[in-house]
Amino acid sequence: MVTLPVLPGRPGAAYFVLRTNHDPTRLIGVGSPRIGRIELHETVTANGVSRMMPLRDGTFAPDAPLAFEPGGRHAMLLEIDPSLRPGDRVPLTFTFDPAGPVTVEAPMRAAGDAGHAGH
Repeated sequence: MVTLPVLPGRPGAAYFVLRTNHDPTRLIGVGSPRIGRIELHETVTANGVSRMMPLRDGTFAPDAPLAFEPGGRHAMLLEIDPSLRPGDRVPLTFTFDPAGPVTVEAPMRAAGDAGHAGH
């Protein structure tokens, strides 16, 4: 699911769960022709303070899916095509090692839709 920003021109977010039936796989990155840049982040809490950091390890295995969800790991979407609206679908291409790329059509949602917390 892709969440559009509250204010136009601000970052949005994408949330998903990655699973594999094969040996451990590593997420290298995510791209889209409708989004200028996608950064993979995780929320880290130290001394009671939470902050975003680049994703340190995107490895997942058959017994350990990798979840990207509000308040944790997420894909930050920058330079979103301004013509995208809630209800649209946007292609996201996931790049993995050692597996090949996978493209999915993700639904666009407005910030706050379906009870999902903002980024």
